[in-house]
Amino acid sequence: MKLLLGVRNIGLVLGGLLMTLASCKQKLKKEDIKVEETSRVAYLPYYSDESFTPHWLTPNTKEEEDFHKITDFNLVNQLGDSITQKTFEDKIYIADFFFTTCPGICLKMTGNMVKVQEAFKDDPEVLLLSHSVTPSIDSVPVLKNYAVKNGVMDNKWHLVTGDRTEIYDLGRNQYFVENDLGEPKDINDFLHTENFLLIDKNKHIRGIYNGLNRSSVAQLITDIKALKLE
Repeated sequence: MKLLLGVRNIGLVLGGLLMTLASCKQKLKKEDIKVEETSRVAYLPYYSDESFTPHWLTPNTKEEEDFHKITDFNLVNQLGDSITQKTFEDKIYIADFFFTTCPGICLKMTGNMVKVQEAFKDDPEVLLLSHSVTPSIDSVPVLKNYAVKNGVMDNKWHLVTGDRTEIYDLGRNQYFVENDLGEPKDINDFLHTENFLLIDKNKHIRGIYNGLNRSSVAQLITDIKALKLE
């Protein structure tokens, strides 16, 4: 009888130890998750050239003020309205480059940009800007037709056309959208890229994303929300 009680007591002790270990393990996991959720950088990085080397600047400093900014431009959207940097004053915007007759990746990029539009459709601080790389083909009526077909919200998402030289200069020398590092290009070389660029309210580049990749687009949406908190 005493032997049975002893075995029973040992079983209870072992059971208690196992429960304690399980509880400690569970608590450790919760703590790990908490650290993971809160360990993020204070600010998104800044970019200034085609290498997309991140620069960790503090917003609203002299260093940030002097950093690379997208220069002014003068383009026309699907409504025939003039689009300049004033259009994006005090706005965060996402820029990309496309053409309406593209049979392949542009439609997928447009579909992913629609997801970004949907995420911020009621947020006046966030705008979208898609530049046509075949402006001689993509007239205002052509852009308007493309906008209607693809669910583009006017005054939220600007599809723009204009001078080819200006658009190509913006793409290559301001947004740095092409991946061909060190390879010289001129106006005769076609500009085409799957990249989306995140631009802050001070016209700085704060992120580059693959517009064909769902997880990259999801990260863009997350980063827009983080940028709004700066």
